[in-house]
Amino acid sequence: MPQFKLAWDAFPMKKNCAPLSLISIMLQCLETQGWKLQTDSNSLASRLFKSKYYSNSSYLDSKLGHNPSFVWRSIHSVKVVFRQGACWKIGSGFNIPIIGEPWVGTGSSIPLVGPGAIAIQSYFVGHLIDQSNKVWNEQLIRQVFLPETAQSILNTPLYPQLRTDSLLWKAEKNGFYSVKSAYHICIEDIANNAHLRKPGY
Repeated sequence: MPQFKLAWDAFPMKKNCAPLSLISIMLQCLETQGWKLQTDSNSLASRLFKSKYYSNSSYLDSKLGHNPSFVWRSIHSVKVVFRQGACWKIGSGFNIPIIGEPWVGTGSSIPLVGPGAIAIQSYFVGHLIDQSNKVWNEQLIRQVFLPETAQSILNTPLYPQLRTDSLLWKAEKNGFYSVKSAYHICIEDIANNAHLRKPGY
């Protein structure tokens, strides 16, 4: 079987970056599939991966797992880009875990840090909402969270007309994922972390 090598010089390059054309191809394949795993739970691929790798969570909250396939390892590796570009639009809130999901403000998340976070990790954003009036339960939120976090939650918009939670791609005005905007997020992340690389890498 013939083997091929990539002629790296044929790709447009940026300093300290992988070939941009290759990154674009990888993003198109891997991130499009990852976005579908998160937003289309009824697809065959979503059901297969969920049953094997994240049966009790979502793609965004999934773990690599034991002895993962090459395909899953690849799709799992691009979650960091999703976390930078995704944001939940809150309906009932009962599909969004309080911890670890990008729902606060314009897409921030509450990390699993400290005993307080551990105590509420099994609860959902819907538990923080007065469902009858579709407003935040301010008293509860101020009791549970530190003042700065509580205020960020209270400033997060709710949508009374929205019955279900939906994941939006905040890098696009229409809320739909695009390879182009994900590509720019990836390149910006590479540039912003360039100072962390060892010389020669």
